[in-house]
Amino acid sequence: MKLIKDILYKVAIEKVTGSTEVAVNEIVFDSREVTLNDVYVAIQGVNADGHDYIEQATYKGALVIVCEEIPEKIINGITYVQVADTKEALAIMAANYYDNPSRKLQLVGITGTNGKTTVSTLLYQLYLRSGYNVGLISTIEIKINESSFPTQLTTPDPIVINKYLAKMVEQDVQYCFMEVSSHGVAQKRISGLQYAGGVFTNLSHDHLDYHETFAAYRDAKKTFFDTLSENAFALTNVDDKNGAFMLQNTKAEKHTYALKTPADFKAKILENHFQGLQVRIDENEVWSKLVGSFNAYNLLAIYATAILLRMDKIEALKNISALTSVEGRFEYFVSDKNCVVIVDFAHTPDALENVLQTITDIRTGNETVYTIVGCGGDRDPKKRPLMAKIAAENSDKVILTSDNPRSEDPTKIIEEMEQGVPAAMYAKVSSNVDRKQAIKSALQMAQPKDIILIAGKGHEKYQEINGKKNPFDDMAIAKELVTLLNK
Repeated sequence: MKLIKDILYKVAIEKVTGSTEVAVNEIVFDSREVTLNDVYVAIQGVNADGHDYIEQATYKGALVIVCEEIPEKIINGITYVQVADTKEALAIMAANYYDNPSRKLQLVGITGTNGKTTVSTLLYQLYLRSGYNVGLISTIEIKINESSFPTQLTTPDPIVINKYLAKMVEQDVQYCFMEVSSHGVAQKRISGLQYAGGVFTNLSHDHLDYHETFAAYRDAKKTFFDTLSENAFALTNVDDKNGAFMLQNTKAEKHTYALKTPADFKAKILENHFQGLQVRIDENEVWSKLVGSFNAYNLLAIYATAILLRMDKIEALKNISALTSVEGRFEYFVSDKNCVVIVDFAHTPDALENVLQTITDIRTGNETVYTIVGCGGDRDPKKRPLMAKIAAENSDKVILTSDNPRSEDPTKIIEEMEQGVPAAMYAKVSSNVDRKQAIKSALQMAQPKDIILIAGKGHEKYQEINGKKNPFDDMAIAKELVTLLNK
């Protein structure tokens, strides 16, 4: 247990009713999880306001209430702390509760529309391979050295972040690589953390259902760099038009990387095919098992980050060449029929275009490229016609299908996608609301050496329909269907 006054250190407090000398058990922001002597933080969420559940929290045993407005009905013996922003307060309190673990290791945040998971995961791989104790906080999982823990969000809530950072400190972790999402920044989940550095990969159309405008989405990313300290580094991709913007107001030491424009860290693609990439970085040639020009950017970001963290250049290059692809990121196999089947998380227009451009760069031109793609429900509908248009323009055959329809009618989502298909390309586009059947259709039609891209879900092991997550793994299903079709 800890004194609430210590947990509230550096929180912008407006008013206190009661004593701050009381010891509390846990920090909780879901009233249903409150137990005796907890501190309950009332958060204004998207669907509910935690202030409506203050009374419930007190009945369940909360000893301290942190809120933006002290309720009219107060209970003797309970401390009420009024703050300007409970989201920010929660993040600072969580860091204090776990003794500010981010200050005891080198924490690097990676942000951008595409590449966050690949860059953070491969940095984790690189440092693990180089013999360091290392942690990872990503969309796919949280890792402490070889141990893995599940995660639900790209950037978890502040209690989860600090809890696992504290576990990393206990296990002498020296470096932790963490995905930083725009939601995580906007919702103050990363407040109270001390970063050794920040990395920007790229920016394109995504999450406008939440941020409403591209400018708001971009500015959320920039806020991460604005809050870096002068002792940190800020590394940005200046081939992206938003790269320089990210650095405008940062106090951190500024560094850039690029393939096309002048930058501090440069790379050039020498070879690019299904077996991998040959890249020249800092006048040294490196072979990688990763595929595609977008992965050349990822490798350069990884190299630059390692150098800024003072890793030896030769050691960095040697171990970069041994890195393997991240689950669901241009992950592929060759079927018994000698077709290449690719599973990729591409769920934004830019990511889909990058993957299809990579296939175009690699193919001989004699193959048929099939793209199976859908769009998620309850998410930014503006990208739906864009996704279909990009698929049609860069593929020989397209099957529009379900992604995670959530609470929406998948047929309606597909109809909205179809609006983006150019009239001259109608003949190459079909639809099948059943994702498994869509994959099966492509596998049945494909001839030897053809290429099948299954886009949108990548590493996900479920399909979310009407609030239920049903088991669904694109890679496993594709391999299962290949086996059945070959019997």
